[in-house]
Amino acid sequence: MPLIGRLFLQKMAEKGWIPEAVGGLTMGADPIAFAVARESLDRPPIIDSFVVRKEKKAHGMQKLVEGLASTEGLKVVIVEDVCTKGESTALAIRNAQSAGMKILGAICLIDREAGGAELLRGEFGVDLASIFKLSDFR
Repeated sequence: MPLIGRLFLQKMAEKGWIPEAVGGLTMGADPIAFAVARESLDRPPIIDSFVVRKEKKAHGMQKLVEGLASTEGLKVVIVEDVCTKGESTALAIRNAQSAGMKILGAICLIDREAGGAELLRGEFGVDLASIFKLSDFR
């Protein structure tokens, strides 16, 4: 957990992204978002974490984004474990934007280099950074 948190914080610093919070589509993004939030306690500024649902629940608060008191205008980075075609990351971005969040960028642990970066850039104007790429292992 500490290593993942530090790697994502380092990547955000390299990109010049200073988010107020990080999160992504639940469940894959949750451990990464929590790791980043935890490690930011030792490397301010402190970054909150949130989870993004695929769809609203039929009961309760019926929110797409959970874990934050307010989302309107919040600068965020979307995180993901693995990015292939980018569809899950795109859904997380759409749902976060619908909650009023401003997307600074997206970071995945592993980019499988199967079109995700192109989808996010083309549809949202959002850059996809990664810690590792599939080609790093070939």
